[in-house]
Amino acid sequence: MSTLEIRDLHVSVDTENGPQEILRGVDLTVSAGQTHAIMGPNGSGKSTLAYSIAGHPKYRITSGSVTLDGADVLAMTVDERARAGLFLAMQYPVEVPGVSVTNFLRSAKTAVSGEAPKLRTWVKDVKVAMERLAVDSSFAERSVNEGFSGGEKKRHEILQLELLQPRIAILDETDSGLDIDALKVVSEGVNRVRATGEVGVLLITHYTRILRYIQPDFVHVFVDGRIVEEGGPELAERLETEGYERFLKAGAAG
Repeated sequence: MSTLEIRDLHVSVDTENGPQEILRGVDLTVSAGQTHAIMGPNGSGKSTLAYSIAGHPKYRITSGSVTLDGADVLAMTVDERARAGLFLAMQYPVEVPGVSVTNFLRSAKTAVSGEAPKLRTWVKDVKVAMERLAVDSSFAERSVNEGFSGGEKKRHEILQLELLQPRIAILDETDSGLDIDALKVVSEGVNRVRATGEVGVLLITHYTRILRYIQPDFVHVFVDGRIVEEGGPELAERLETEGYERFLKAGAAG
């Protein structure tokens, strides 16, 4: 059973005024079969955590560790992290002009698994996954994310998730910009992956609405670059009622 362990993680970015610390000592363990929701206000460092784990060069790890099944994630290149089983669904997926969704998905599967999938089986798998996500068949021949609506981009992210079968899936504000119908479809896709019991999910969000469809096992409140409170699904309900104000006041007082 795969486990992602984050220990005392500190991360900085370079600014015009010098290095600025964003993550200030994050401890978190995500195991296969678990869903962890990270909630917090804008600017609290949630996305920084996601991109630091994935290996974005903008974010500099100043101390701490990240391991996946005991292997040092921080020593891996970005592609090595993907092959090890880490998956990141981005808040703002990038466009890849000239590369079709079909070619992108098969290339990604080949890179992650180390061998090309058998074409007949792969075509069937892609077709089934697209149907489940209510994606039109013409989608397959379009360039990746080029001219896609917000909902189409997020469905494409979940399409990748279902087909690539990672060990740990980090979903960065997957609910951002989705209408209620798209949110339901995307959530159903995530839940299908969760139902296998073989994937650990780290779900980053501002709001509780996605948690009505994707039930978390653990909820972590993120403020000022650190986790300030942890609990179960009931903590998300409290946040819906109370917001983040008391955590922000506590941080200011501290």
